[in-house]
Amino acid sequence: MGNKVDIDLEVARLAARQHGVVATRQLLAAGLGRHAIADRVKRGRLHKLHRGVYAVGHAAPSLHRSFMAAVLACGEGAALSHGSAAVLWELLKPLGGPVHVTSPSTSGKVHRAGIVLHRAPSLGKKGEVTRRERIRVTSPTRTIDDLNGTLEPYLVRRAKRQAEFLGYELRLPTDRSRSDLETYFLSFCRRYRLPLPEVNVKVGPLTVDFLWRERMVAVETDFFDYHRGSVAFEEDHQRELVLRRAGYTVRRYTGAQIRDHPALVVADLREVLGGGP
Repeated sequence: MGNKVDIDLEVARLAARQHGVVATRQLLAAGLGRHAIADRVKRGRLHKLHRGVYAVGHAAPSLHRSFMAAVLACGEGAALSHGSAAVLWELLKPLGGPVHVTSPSTSGKVHRAGIVLHRAPSLGKKGEVTRRERIRVTSPTRTIDDLNGTLEPYLVRRAKRQAEFLGYELRLPTDRSRSDLETYFLSFCRRYRLPLPEVNVKVGPLTVDFLWRERMVAVETDFFDYHRGSVAFEEDHQRELVLRRAGYTVRRYTGAQIRDHPALVVADLREVLGGGP
């Protein structure tokens, strides 16, 4: 065991690699006893964030610190997941609320203040967990799969598009509609006797919502508030530029347009599709 100065230096180096936080098990491994840990808490050198997890030196909050602390608090093998992982991968802006963590353990404490703990015994298999910013986190594919049913559909859709925009390889099913709006659009085409498009197909690096390949027409559909994200505005214009450069005519419709102004949407589509089916 090293002397007090050596131990404190080791703790400081460890904290520097972990966004300023350490776990009790790591402090014990470094040579600090439980009484020494309690003494440092009393003197303000360690600040309790969760049971068994401390900030070193100061307790000033940061997003990465809160993510790292939550993962450490959930034990060996745990990983940031769900909406919190989407934020770390820069697929979504910070969502607020508790941090989501998934653990491979099937036992132990379930409720932790500020943490939503998910259980998945198979976590870590087939490359589902990696590291980003030195934090254990579910892969982009696993993260987006976890988002389904836990966030609003438009946020899941936004995360998928941002992942595509950033070049993450997603191994997600492509044989189903990606949102309720897309399903509605297909029924809209049938109702107004428009030719049915291909759904969620690749055009170069992009996945296009609807494609009439022979007529070189692409349609993107979005919830109204999708465009209010900081990523969405620039990404939409970049997507349209790529598609136009590839020779496609691009149309974009919101749910409100399809629902409230169907005649205008039908007329617009028939114009670019060249008439009826």
